[in-house]
Amino acid sequence: MIPPAFDYLVPATLPEATALLHEHGDEAKVLAGGHSLISAMRLRFAEPSHLIDI
Repeated sequence: MIPPAFDYLVPATLPEATALLHEHGDEAKVLAGGHSLISAMRLRFAEPSHLIDI
């Protein structure tokens, strides 16, 4: 399956990442080295509208 559309955000600093998480709240998920989130998105178990890559 193809996951639904999402915004891919790449903050340059920790304060910027924290601000993005605060701004987008529950609609954001953090991608940090693992691929389990991508698999869950493909199966539509997770459907974040914002993906923050740290």
